[in-house]
Amino acid sequence: MFSTPAATERTSAAAWLQAMLDFESALAAAQAEAGIVPVTAAEEIARHCRVELFDVDSIAERAVSSATPVIALVRDLTALLDADAKPHVHRGATSQDVIDTAAMLIARDVLGLIIDDLRAAADECARLARQHRDTVLIARSLLQQALPTTFGSRCASWLTSLDEAITALERIRRERLAVQFGGAAGTLAALGTGGVRVVGLLAAELGLAEPVVPWHTDRTRIAELAGTLGTAAGALGKIALDVELHAQTEIGELAEGKAGGSSAMPHKQNPVSAVLITAASRRVPGLVSTLLSAMPQEYERAAGAWQSEWEPLAELLRLLAAAAAGTRQLLAGLRVHPEKMAANLDLTRGLVMAESAAGRLMDALGRTEAQELVGRLCRRAVQDGTTLRAELLADQQVRKVLSEDEVVAATEPADYLGSAPAFVDRALTAHAELEDR
Repeated sequence: MFSTPAATERTSAAAWLQAMLDFESALAAAQAEAGIVPVTAAEEIARHCRVELFDVDSIAERAVSSATPVIALVRDLTALLDADAKPHVHRGATSQDVIDTAAMLIARDVLGLIIDDLRAAADECARLARQHRDTVLIARSLLQQALPTTFGSRCASWLTSLDEAITALERIRRERLAVQFGGAAGTLAALGTGGVRVVGLLAAELGLAEPVVPWHTDRTRIAELAGTLGTAAGALGKIALDVELHAQTEIGELAEGKAGGSSAMPHKQNPVSAVLITAASRRVPGLVSTLLSAMPQEYERAAGAWQSEWEPLAELLRLLAAAAAGTRQLLAGLRVHPEKMAANLDLTRGLVMAESAAGRLMDALGRTEAQELVGRLCRRAVQDGTTLRAELLADQQVRKVLSEDEVVAATEPADYLGSAPAFVDRALTAHAELEDR
């Protein structure tokens, strides 16, 4: 429920091990290009950097004794090679180089899945915003009815938040996922003066960014990744929460295309997709907090803080993948009920148009007097079970200022949308520009 098959596969133990092997293969290739190891040795290493050649469970078990799986991995890899290649495995590297780079490769793969689903979800938001640009909906403030808006405006807000999340994640994926290669203490002393060149060659080999310096205890890259994923989760959680609220029996303005049932109440149509998105997004802040708390790390290499990142990062990626895929599915099948939106808009018998009516009276009566007059008429409408429009039409003070047509116009929700349609258009234009980039 809290991942996708693709994200689970790409964050599995086998996936992590293959990413570590990809580092070892790329390192040998980079060092061969730099003239540090023989080309034949690099080719021999590359041929054996395939996860199916290794016992993942055995490496995991042996990792406990050294607080890293890399020592067991390098030992097993070396055992597979011919004698000439054995001395050139893992040359100049340390365990953290392998795992940090593997984390970047894992993140890149899963971010690709997440971004694809976010783009599709954003496209669905754009479709809904365009389709319901002028579908009038009551806006709610502090869970109470506020002023008229449109459902298209709500969808435009969803759209903008997703587009901004996509832009941020794409930047992280493109610029902030960097190779790690610093050796035992961040100096690459084992490579003499050739370390800097190898860093660049290694980054190019793996398709990762090249850092200015090794980042063993500078965890800003991990923190930025976590924070950006957390922000995206918040945007997805907002959409799910809105759907849950609008899908309540008493509201009924939205419904999932394929609602879930209840084990005890056959009549229920539960918004299960939104529920799972909510559950995933609510778990994210704790994981982000864990990764942020791991940022202060000792000297050149940390004791425990770095190791604490691996599982929270993988879980964070899985949860975001689940939430993004779930939102894509939710929006694609979302059922919109404009008739319920119209009925709910009329629940207060026009009282939500009080601001509009007061605004029409202000030029003649002044702000305070206009608001007090409309306030009295609202209370009378509630007391007598009438409508605000009827009370305005019956009030002599109002009629001295407003004609019947002006009163009707002042109490027509569709005529009091302000810039809502324009905001929808702006969101759609921005989305189209993002797609063109």
